[in-house]
Amino acid sequence: MSVHPRVRGNRGGRGRIAATPALVALALSLVLSGCAADQQPIDLAAPDPPQAPAEVSTRTPSALPSSDPTWIEIPRIGARSSLVPLGLNPDRTVAVPPVQQPMQAGWYQYSPTPGSVGPAVVLGHVNGAGQDGIFARLRELRAGDEIRIGRQDGQVARFVVRRMAQEPKTGFPADEVYGDTAGPELRLITCGGSFDHTAHSYRDNIIAFAAFTGSG
Repeated sequence: MSVHPRVRGNRGGRGRIAATPALVALALSLVLSGCAADQQPIDLAAPDPPQAPAEVSTRTPSALPSSDPTWIEIPRIGARSSLVPLGLNPDRTVAVPPVQQPMQAGWYQYSPTPGSVGPAVVLGHVNGAGQDGIFARLRELRAGDEIRIGRQDGQVARFVVRRMAQEPKTGFPADEVYGDTAGPELRLITCGGSFDHTAHSYRDNIIAFAAFTGSG
């Protein structure tokens, strides 16, 4: 099945997917199903009760100019990876890092660059090729945890997790993930939930919503 979303400009200086929520949700469902194409199921603990958003400073840090990201680091879960740009497949669905390289994370290049206005989107595998992936422990993040992303301009964009979500792929919250935001934000996405042995894929997505706190 193919999805044909259009690309348009974004306040953050990058094009991004502009489609109906149903099309975007379908695109991400297909994308993140692919992240488990040859995986073996792992024990994913039941999610904790919903968290209240983390308290963040009322001071709004200035957005950064566009600059492609080069690496991501998440201290709480010991995750660090370079970032490869992810575009669209020939069928116009969103690409993912190769499942044979499960420790490789990728930045969706039609989302804003991390630190510029809008929601930057980073994708990673929970596992693949018989081993854990870069986001195997993403579900362990909690409100207040820090995420750092290095950029080509030498700046490090810093974010703090505001909340975590576990959503069925059939009901992907496209507006929350891709919708315009007043300032720079970040979304980290991987697979999770129970494993569908027939489809060889996890049924849910784990999503971290994070807010920009500044650069260094």
